[in-house]
Amino acid sequence: MIAVKKRITGFISVLLMVSMIAACSPNQEGGTSTPNSGEKGNTAEKPADTNKPVEITWWNFPTYQALDGEVGKYEKQLIEAFNQKHPEIKVNLEMITYDGGPEKLNVAIATNSAPDVIYDAPGRIIDWAKKDLLAPLDDMVTDEIKNDIAPAFWKQSVVDETIYMYPINTAPFMMAVNKTVFEKIGALDLLPLDKPDRTWTFDEYKKALEAVKEKAPDVIPSGFYAKSQAGDQGTRGYLANLGISRFLNEEGSAVAINTKEAGAALDWLVQAEKDGLVISGSASLAAADVNDLFLQGKLAFSINYSAVLRAQNAPLKQAEFEDVLLPYPTLDGSEPKLEPYLGGMAIFNNDDEAKITASKTFIDFVANDPEWGKKSLIQTGGLSVRNSITGLYDDSEYEYSELARKFVTDPPTIADGYAEVRTFWFPELQRALLGAASGEEALNTFATKANEAITKAKAATAK
Repeated sequence: MIAVKKRITGFISVLLMVSMIAACSPNQEGGTSTPNSGEKGNTAEKPADTNKPVEITWWNFPTYQALDGEVGKYEKQLIEAFNQKHPEIKVNLEMITYDGGPEKLNVAIATNSAPDVIYDAPGRIIDWAKKDLLAPLDDMVTDEIKNDIAPAFWKQSVVDETIYMYPINTAPFMMAVNKTVFEKIGALDLLPLDKPDRTWTFDEYKKALEAVKEKAPDVIPSGFYAKSQAGDQGTRGYLANLGISRFLNEEGSAVAINTKEAGAALDWLVQAEKDGLVISGSASLAAADVNDLFLQGKLAFSINYSAVLRAQNAPLKQAEFEDVLLPYPTLDGSEPKLEPYLGGMAIFNNDDEAKITASKTFIDFVANDPEWGKKSLIQTGGLSVRNSITGLYDDSEYEYSELARKFVTDPPTIADGYAEVRTFWFPELQRALLGAASGEEALNTFATKANEAITKAKAATAK
């Protein structure tokens, strides 16, 4: 790791010398650069020009809902507001997509051209932190802030008790149901909407699926998918709760989902597909395929949803219906265990203290500005990670999402080797769905491979 760091530092030094000689002029378009420009701030090489702003580059997935149909428009407004208070810092915005963004980040890291700031989730951020690619953020977090955020969120934001992600927005991952379908078939009483916590049993869920199959034959009762890693949190939460188990143990040190109950739940899923209760061909479907069917009104239940996704999906609906949030059913009706979506910001350590300091100032504005902090939270469609910030929306589903936070459990992203662990999940689901293995066999094979990856990663981290 130290050797890698030295190579990175040396390469950046070369780049700085080249840029000094080239004396390229910076972008003058008011704080944003075009997505393919590849420009980064180069203020450090001209110490004589002390009035020149420090330039930082912010790469952002479509974290915020588009304004007027324009992706990135809100981000530009946010930067303009930031510059009214901090004209000494120039923020170059580059929007990236969920499809190509992860690979683009990998390439940028490999070529020592990572952005300064990123808004992302723990799955990638903590992996970068473990590879010594990020700047610590401990000096940004006061005791007041630390005590206002639940330990479960901090656990996803630190490595060896050092903070590398500044947590901002959250929402529990759960299911959604097309409530309008159940109203039309006169079966609304089959949904647990009259219970404040909306918990329900596996048998109650199956009765709801059977009602859709019988009374709404043009609607697919429920969805599933196993083509790629995207949306894997939905499949994890669904099977773990149907089998009253956890994906990983509480320490994140080993797989826990390979139980007889979870294996039986996976076997039921395979049979349910044959019985027409679950979409056919799920082994070859991606999360986006199933989500599109739900937005078209052709699917009664979506297994991968949250308040954030509900907000993002609202303008994408191709049919008029009311989507309502539900927790995953459990075998015995016990409280579900829901993985939390968590969004936050991190800083790549590009060996420039001025840029790191400027990046911290920008993150503090995004998260804590009295006006734009709240405005930005609402624009994500998520809830605040702060216990003291509630009631952002006048909406019953957001009220339920706030309540459902009590079901949040530790996510697998905290595990060493998580990036490799998740690569074994869908192949084993596919084996079961295609009849090549029983549910229990598939989960045991997954556990063996995943536990080896966790052990290997833990050993590598300890060196």
